[in-house]
This record gives sequence, structure tokens and C-alpha cells, in this order.
Amino acid sequence: MPLLLTFSLVLLAAVLVSALAKRTIVSTAVIFLVAGFVVGEGMLGWVPLSPGDEVVSLGAQLALFAVLFSDGMRLGWQDLRSAWRLPGRALGLGLPLTLLITALLAHYVAGLAWTESFLIGALLAPTDPVFASALVGNDKVPGRLRHLLNVESGVNDGLALPLVLVLLATAEGSQDLHLDELGLEVLVGLVVGVVVPLLAIKLEGLRVFSTSAAYAPLNGLAIGLLVYAVTETLHGNLFLAAFAAGVTVATFGQAQRQSFEHFGELIAELLKLFALLVFGALISPSFLAEIPWPGWVFAVLVLILARPLALVPSFLGTGLNLREQAAAMWFGPKGFASVVYALIVLSSGLNAADEIFHLAALTIVLSILAHSSTDVVVADRFDQPSETPHWHDGEPAATQQPGLSGPDTGPDAGPGPPTASR
Repeated sequence: MPLLLTFSLVLLAAVLVSALAKRTIVSTAVIFLVAGFVVGEGMLGWVPLSPGDEVVSLGAQLALFAVLFSDGMRLGWQDLRSAWRLPGRALGLGLPLTLLITALLAHYVAGLAWTESFLIGALLAPTDPVFASALVGNDKVPGRLRHLLNVESGVNDGLALPLVLVLLATAEGSQDLHLDELGLEVLVGLVVGVVVPLLAIKLEGLRVFSTSAAYAPLNGLAIGLLVYAVTETLHGNLFLAAFAAGVTVATFGQAQRQSFEHFGELIAELLKLFALLVFGALISPSFLAEIPWPGWVFAVLVLILARPLALVPSFLGTGLNLREQAAAMWFGPKGFASVVYALIVLSSGLNAADEIFHLAALTIVLSILAHSSTDVVVADRFDQPSETPHWHDGEPAATQQPGLSGPDTGPDAGPGPPTASR
């Protein structure tokens, strides 16, 4: 009950200042993170939680699943296929380079062994646009930049999980890395994420069934819950399944997508804020004091060096201007995927598990504070009257005709997600 009471009070406060948060560096993400820190065991002690509590891992997992499902629903297969070049570069080149640079920093700055260094590199490599919502949700920001950040974050969470599990098994000294099982998990996740929504959409289309307007938004919720349950039962990759399911609904179920869109975003937002409160409650002054100064240097360097250096070769020949490149390089927020993977490591029998969790948690906290407080500032740099797309005050972006010039057109423009809350 203390957790529910705290969440309710902080949610009410966040609602009351939401308009202010949308215009300033204040963000609801930081409000919930700080509130969790204050009510946690290390401060007021109202919500005593430990990393091993089920509410911690389940909350982060559900939040990540909901965010990926709603992110995927903003994109259809045609959108992905026609504007894949930029996200493909970020995933194929930027992701492994980010992992490598983070591992080098972990070894030479934080002092971790090589295997543990690559492990923390894998769990910190995924990005999460939730903490840069003012950027990815601003339709005055070039569509290709928003599309890059959204698709990259939707896919890299699931891709990083097998790497985390392989490196964890290696660090534990396992002779069998179970690569066949990990490959099967990825395949099962993708198949479930495509097949379950397709069957649900086809089922609704049968003449014998008729969905009322009042219940229509629940169809998307039912699909998401079913994908989650089936994937868990079959031991598939939950996060790839979530994103694939969202993309499948966007591609084959326009009616389901439109009816669920706003409702789904609210659900994802609630789960995200709850997970942030819980995560904040894990962080205490004593927790932070246990991290030596090289660990703090490592966390800062990961945020300001790893992603920017990794994306430099990824952007060669892409046509992105310097401002777009700088925004993409800075906005590689560490979010719920990294929280989930850090908790997996912590629950393992690895000797360095606690040290890795401390370093990862610190990096995630600093990332949330930095990225969710600067997204408005960076987005405002694109919000210049001379650069406002010609359709912004009249015809919506989705109705632009192919071939029109402007910052959001071209082969990599892609659709931008709707305005997200802060």
C-alpha cells in the first residue's frame, strides 16, 4: 500500500505540472525518479525495496514491453522497408561500436575484467527514446531523425538481450553458451509477434464477430497481453515480440491501431512512470556512496563519448546535417532495457554482479536526468519559424505528397511518432 499511495500522489503532482514539464527542462521522468529516491529505504524509508523484489523486475519488464509495443504500432512494415537505411546503420555499425567503446571504458576506467566489461557494454548499449520524448514527439524535428531514434530503440533492445545472456554465461565460466536456445528465443519472439496479432485481426474481420466502439480500444490491449503471455509461455524474446507485434498491427490493422493508439500510449506511460518510481527507490545515498570515483567517471564518459564516437562512422554519406547528427549522437538514453538486463546480471551468480549493477544503475540514473532534461532544449533548436514544415499549421504530415521538398522528405524520412508526454 505505501507504494501505491506514493505512486498515486506523485502521479497527481505530475498531472498538475504536466503542461509546465512539456515546455521546460522539468520532466515527469525525473519527477518520478527523484520521488522514488526520496521515499526509498535510504531516505524516508516509506517504500523499502531491494533489487531482488519481484515488483522491481516485473515493473521494468512490463514497462519495456508496453513501450516497445506502442512504439512498433507507430510504424508499418512499409515504413520500415522504405526508410531502413539510417536505422540499419545505427544498428549494424553503431550498436556494436557502442558496446565496444563502453567495454573499453569499463576495463580501463572502471577496472572490470574483459568479459565483465563486454557484459556491461552489452547491457548499456540499447537506447530508449522515452527519455527524449520532446525530441521524438516534435513534428518540427526532421522525420528521418525521429524515425532513426524510434526504430533503432525498438529493435536494439531485443538484439542486445542474446548478447547479454551469452556474455553472462561466458563470465560465469559456462562451457555451453546455449547459442541454439538463444537463437530459438529470438525466432520465437518474432514469430509470436507477427502471428498472434495477425490471427487476432483476421478473427475480428469475420462476419460472425462485431466489436462495439466502447470495446474497440481494448482489442489492442488484448493483443498485447496475448503476445506477452504466449511469448513467456514459449520462452521467446519478449522485447522483439513486443516491437514486432506493434509493427504487425500498424501494417495489417489500421482500425485496431487507430482505436488503441491513445489508450495504449496512456498505458505505456503509466507503466513507465511506475517503473521509474520503483527504480528510483532502489537508489539511495549509501548505494551511490558505494561506487568509487572511477565508476562515476565511467558513467559520465559512457554518456558523452560512447555513442557519439560509435555513430561517427555510421553517419558517413547519409546526408544528415551536423545538427541532426549531433542530436542523434547525444540522444542515446539508457532506459528500461538496461534496467532489466542489469537485474538479470544481479540475480546471477557472477562474482562481479553487484559491481556491474552499481555501475549500470548509476549510468542509467545520470542518463535519465541528462537526456529527459535536455530533450526540450535540443528540440527547440529545430523549432525555428524559418524551418517549420509547410504543412505544420495546415495539412498534416501524413498527407504530404511524395516528392515534396522539405526536411522530412527523402528515402530516410519515415513517419515521426505523435507527440509524447514528458
